[in-house]
Amino acid sequence: MTPEPRGWNTWDVRFHTGCAHLPTGLRIRAGLRSGDGPPTDGFTWRDGLVRLGHHTVHGDYAEVTVHAGGTRLELRFAGGTGDTLHVTAAVEAEEGVPADLTLVVDRMPGVPGPAADPVEWVLGVSHDADTERTPDGLHLRVAGDRLTAEPLRVRLAPATGPTGREVTVEWLDPGPVDEEVGERRRHALAGRIRTSGWLGEAGDAYQRSVTWNTVYAPDLKRVLTPTSRDFVCADRAGFYGRWALHTWDTFLTGLVAAWIDRDYARGIFDQILDQADERGMLPNRVSDDRGRTGDRSQPPVGALAVLSAYLGGGLGEETRDRGLLERAYPVLRAWHEWWPAARRGPHGLLAWGSDPVEGDEESATADRARRESGLDDSPMYDDVRYDPATRTMDLADVGLSALHIADADALAEIAARLGLADDAARFRAEAGEARSRVDALMWHEDTYRNVWADGRHSEHLAPTMLYPLLARIPTPERARTLAERLLRPEALGGDPPLPSVSREDTGFTDHYWRGRIWAPLAFLAVSGLRRYGLPARPIVDRLLTLYLDEWARHSHVRENYPTVPGEDVRPLAARSDGLFGWGSLLAHLAFQELADPREDGWRFAHPGRPAELAGLCLGEGPLTITAGDRLRVLLGDATLLDAPPGMTVTGYHRTAASVSAVVSGGPGELLLAPPAGVGGEAAITVAGVTRREVLTGGRPVPLVIPSPDPTPVRIEKGTW
Repeated sequence: MTPEPRGWNTWDVRFHTGCAHLPTGLRIRAGLRSGDGPPTDGFTWRDGLVRLGHHTVHGDYAEVTVHAGGTRLELRFAGGTGDTLHVTAAVEAEEGVPADLTLVVDRMPGVPGPAADPVEWVLGVSHDADTERTPDGLHLRVAGDRLTAEPLRVRLAPATGPTGREVTVEWLDPGPVDEEVGERRRHALAGRIRTSGWLGEAGDAYQRSVTWNTVYAPDLKRVLTPTSRDFVCADRAGFYGRWALHTWDTFLTGLVAAWIDRDYARGIFDQILDQADERGMLPNRVSDDRGRTGDRSQPPVGALAVLSAYLGGGLGEETRDRGLLERAYPVLRAWHEWWPAARRGPHGLLAWGSDPVEGDEESATADRARRESGLDDSPMYDDVRYDPATRTMDLADVGLSALHIADADALAEIAARLGLADDAARFRAEAGEARSRVDALMWHEDTYRNVWADGRHSEHLAPTMLYPLLARIPTPERARTLAERLLRPEALGGDPPLPSVSREDTGFTDHYWRGRIWAPLAFLAVSGLRRYGLPARPIVDRLLTLYLDEWARHSHVRENYPTVPGEDVRPLAARSDGLFGWGSLLAHLAFQELADPREDGWRFAHPGRPAELAGLCLGEGPLTITAGDRLRVLLGDATLLDAPPGMTVTGYHRTAASVSAVVSGGPGELLLAPPAGVGGEAAITVAGVTRREVLTGGRPVPLVIPSPDPTPVRIEKGTW
């Protein structure tokens, strides 16, 4: 679940170089002072934030590097739920630069209780004239007196009194502090998602893009994970006060988080599921200072995200988080039903819209309808008008229609797994009818297109026209035609692929939703290609290159990525936050090339080049996939399967008593392990032929796959 607001953590939204103690609100933050000016402590990607190091889910370990005034500072925090915070700091100043490290102890704004007067400790950095820096040149300055001290080793603890105002600062022997922080760091790094080879450092970027965005909302007394702490904080050049949640952002962030820690992901889903109104609508946004958007929602990706997170949480039904489905299903069902009730537009198809809200003059307008789409300034919606009769645009939207059908499919799957057969049948029937209608009305000139109220098909092409693949609308032949038409280099193909609108579009630019690469669009489009077995790996490979390059150069996981070579999207005016959770959907697509949990079971495959993906958080334990001379899948230290690189395993399902899979790409020898508890004689079926073998629990069984045709393989519990 979402971490509890207890102990020391980095959850003060404004400061990356600070820790706050909850629930007392006591806070220590570090700043760098150059000369006589004020210290710099509000480090952002545009002002001194260099790199965010590892950050655990519960915040018991975090590290950050910043730079200001010629001084570089690296902090390592070992906090967590206790009352003691261990910190180590490495300070390196350029030769001849007088720089100070300032520590401020105060109270986190908005936390109840008497305010604490700020207290400052300043550590100066002195230099030998003949060297760049002096390793022991750190000094503590108090009231003008200079005291020599070891490099910063600080322990802070709140007083035992009721106010928590008092702080003790103790200069410790550096050895024990180093040991504590070092041990915490080793443990933290061992438990993270780890990647190498083709995947590069994607695992580090993936985890930090979520865990570093977890913040504390004092007004809610709750820990939240928005998609970006910069985006939601006015003091960090964001758009809100201290927190904000957006619906499709949060669902997609929860999906990313599921392989980091599935309980953590469940808490992220919960925070937006809690926001449904009495109509069942989930709002476009809810925040501390601007409230909720009662007039509009956001793209319906909730059931897709929750189902994907659920499937990825275990190798079989026994170990998956059924509670996630039980919690989410009623809310997602009500939201799904809200769409056709509130957003029937032209030709009876779905369209983006906005409801009139008393006192909100901007509601029930075309601009608000655009914002419901999530694609705020897309050229697709440049010329739309608002129809007060339908409360929608005068443009039926193929992306929304397809997402709503895919949502129905996902809800049917969830309902079936919860034993709600009538609901499952109803959603499947609804999806079937909607597929026929969309296919008949929105297919035009070898692609699906938005349709104007007067019957014309829109000329704009975008990745949303690939969403019908996600909804399984076209025939296989039509799907191939669609992909060929849209993925031409001059349209949505090319390098980098899947810009937010076709390069041929007259409205295409290098700005925001008018041409940038957006991970949500790419994720949904590629997921659709995969459902039809259409080539996706070249697209995934180029998107991963984009993701890794930005991470290597800037330590960024971006809100959106540049389409034009050499474009710098770091300035504020470029509108691309530097650490945005949903940006890691690009890495998630690459991870799925090795391990992909699907409705019919897991797919394991070699990506065609050496790679490792380790530490995926499953109910059974950490899952590791290595692709080298062979494809190997391990659960903890135990081998689950071992196959030649050209062999693909699909439909992999594991229970306490059996393992089943479908193998293609032979001939060759596959090693498949039974569950650890299985021992004695068991039945093994390959290609319809059953043999009996005495098994030792967990020992891989060699199976000769006779042909490249799909071969069902099953190991079942026998008599022992």
